[in-house]
Amino acid sequence: MLRHTFRRLLLAIPTMFVVVTIIFLLVRVIPGDPARAALGDYATEAAVQDLREELGLADPIWQQYVTYLNNLLHFDLGTTMVTRDPAWDQIEFVLPHTLELTSVAVVISIILGIPIGVATAIKQNSPIDYTGRVASLMGLSIPAFYLGLLLIYLFSAKLGWFPAIGAGDFSDPLDNLHHLALPALSLGMIETAYVSRMTRSVMIGVLSDDYVRTARAKGLEERSVLFKHALRAGIVPVISLVGIFVISLIGSSVLTETVFARPGLGKLMIGAIKQRDYTLLQAIMVIYAFIIVVINIVTDIIYTIADPRVRYD
Repeated sequence: MLRHTFRRLLLAIPTMFVVVTIIFLLVRVIPGDPARAALGDYATEAAVQDLREELGLADPIWQQYVTYLNNLLHFDLGTTMVTRDPAWDQIEFVLPHTLELTSVAVVISIILGIPIGVATAIKQNSPIDYTGRVASLMGLSIPAFYLGLLLIYLFSAKLGWFPAIGAGDFSDPLDNLHHLALPALSLGMIETAYVSRMTRSVMIGVLSDDYVRTARAKGLEERSVLFKHALRAGIVPVISLVGIFVISLIGSSVLTETVFARPGLGKLMIGAIKQRDYTLLQAIMVIYAFIIVVINIVTDIIYTIADPRVRYD
């Protein structure tokens, strides 16, 4: 376990190097002049040139790249072109909200999705199975932002149980959870549909295997057969799916953040694109890349814990 974890951490270093290089090149091929966009169309050429020199945009591309890597090694994500504040200051404010929303949505999908998938698998072609499959199909079909609007209409406008907008205050856990409930539920319910369908498919295949029949023949309790033998043997594909969802939710939560007027990494990135703040955009993409690499490492480690049959040379 420790050896594999160490190897994955070492592999993350060249992976991040390649990713940040691609980010550096992609940001600089975006059409338009960042200095001109920052100063506006009515700025003089002298002012634009002064800003380009201040930001290092007038330097050769290789020199910009060296400076960029050197800053990253010193944990410097640069200065935004619009506010001239450190890019990390803006990211630091919104990142906890995005991670919180994503984490709670994934927890909801796991808590609801796996039991529903197991229940529909063991009750195959029964009313329970049909109900679960129809519900999951509805979850696959409805967009997260539209479900968010429906939740706002029902629980905020009609019942008044939850606030419609805002992110709450981290210093007040109850207020924070109160604001988090609806956006997390809108994302979590949709991801529940994916997790339940994957769990059902895996369980149907596993329940017909010989070792499951052997466990039942030994007189083990059905709960033990289902969760200690069948589910554990087939949990790896579900873990892979959840890992993919965590990555996708971090990026795609921007629509939900917009609907509920929550601060988030996605909204910050959209704003950086509109303002042509390439320094902030570059910093956000680096943070995204780092999060994705960390999630992949954690997912690989969970594989070895969840299924002892997984072996690494």
